[in-house]
Amino acid sequence: MYLAIGLIICLFVIIIIFSFPQFSPIPYFPSNGRDIPLILKALNIRSDQTIIDLGAGDGIVIFRAAERAFQNKCNTKFIAVEINPILLLILHIRRLLHPNRKNIKIINTDMFSINYSLLITNHYPLRPKVWAKGPSPFGGYRPLGETTFYIYISPWFIERTVANIAKQIQYFDLVSYFYQVKCLFGFKEELSEGVHRVFRYEKA
Repeated sequence: MYLAIGLIICLFVIIIIFSFPQFSPIPYFPSNGRDIPLILKALNIRSDQTIIDLGAGDGIVIFRAAERAFQNKCNTKFIAVEINPILLLILHIRRLLHPNRKNIKIINTDMFSINYSLLITNHYPLRPKVWAKGPSPFGGYRPLGETTFYIYISPWFIERTVANIAKQIQYFDLVSYFYQVKCLFGFKEELSEGVHRVFRYEKA
């Protein structure tokens, strides 16, 4: 019994140490809580939408967004992508306690090797398609912003990550926290200023 208690305490200490950048030898930097309202506004949460958080960390954005969707009775789907085992543990614990947990998926994978189309269809095979008239090289219709990505990653990885998304998915929205994205041609950029900057990109 004492061994089990000791292990639980050790695990708790590890999680706490890892969760705070000032204590962690390999810190992660969560989105600032005071900017969450701006981020949620930029995500434009709606029904028939999948929001993918790349490098979800402790889930501060994905769980607040899922809570907003639950409150507004939106059937929004959420995918949290994370590779760090301690952060994955935190994500799974938080998901278990979340009122909208049935619409939240947690994926342990490398964001640079994801097949995004398979990621979405494999986890939400019954996800309905919404169509709207508009410009498309494939005809007179285009998918209406079904997928929105949220990123807050190191600037030296941003362009590589977003270029990989753009190669696989033609129409998507993207919200970038803190850092501007420069490789998205043909996208409209909107900027919001809070504690840090929030950039929203959508196909022009």
